[in-house]
Amino acid sequence: MREMANYKATFFKWHVEGGIAIISLDRPERKNPLTFESYAELRDCFRDLTYAEDIKAVVFGSNGGNFCSGGDVHDIIGPLLKMDMKRLLDFTRMTGDLVKAIMHCGKPVIAAVDGVCVGAGAIIAMASDLRLAAPEARTAFLFTRVGLAGCDMGACAILPRIIGQGRAAELLYTGRSMAAEEGERWGFYNRIVPAAELDAEAIKLAKRLADGPTFGHMMTKTMLNQEWSMSIDQAIEAEAQAQAICMQTKDFQRAFDAFVAHEKPVFGGN
Repeated sequence: MREMANYKATFFKWHVEGGIAIISLDRPERKNPLTFESYAELRDCFRDLTYAEDIKAVVFGSNGGNFCSGGDVHDIIGPLLKMDMKRLLDFTRMTGDLVKAIMHCGKPVIAAVDGVCVGAGAIIAMASDLRLAAPEARTAFLFTRVGLAGCDMGACAILPRIIGQGRAAELLYTGRSMAAEEGERWGFYNRIVPAAELDAEAIKLAKRLADGPTFGHMMTKTMLNQEWSMSIDQAIEAEAQAQAICMQTKDFQRAFDAFVAHEKPVFGGN
């Protein structure tokens, strides 16, 4: 296992508060686009988070009033036009690996979205476990707007499970912008928060999760992802096994002891 409190990021902002890792992209003058380097570093960071015992939850926030403007037009899209098929596939697999890393990192990930959240930025929000939005957040899966398919980075598999097939189809076919209120109504956003309070609310939510049974949260996240491809019978059996494992943890004992003592449990994540 490793610790990441002192992790040094090169292509995005990173700091840790009380076991909560806070990430944001760091090109606010261009509404925080992704580059080849930031894609790869984010992928590797989330992979490392799987083994980081000192990180209990993650907030992926906005910077300068925007979340992410997607892949940088000049630094990514331009070079892609010059690549052969093998190199293009290497790139698209790498971007998909970022989604897999977010979903398999074992930590609850909260997206705090303000302003522009489009393209790969919308995908990062989609891949997060919980999503808070400022009123001015605008989310668009605009891949068809640049002549590509809407099936990027798992969008055709994941987005329908969040907002439904018909709504996902509309967003993925048209590439239109989804307002914050619409996103909340459709279930993409859990809650709308005033922009001035967005970061604080996301950290507050992350702290609540970080103070909880983090081993149990890891199991919850694992089962939420794995059960997509299971039958109901398989899911019930998988959950029986997962819960039996959790019943062997010290946190289960702590919760019982606290209940008997009429106290709030203090979980240890083991």
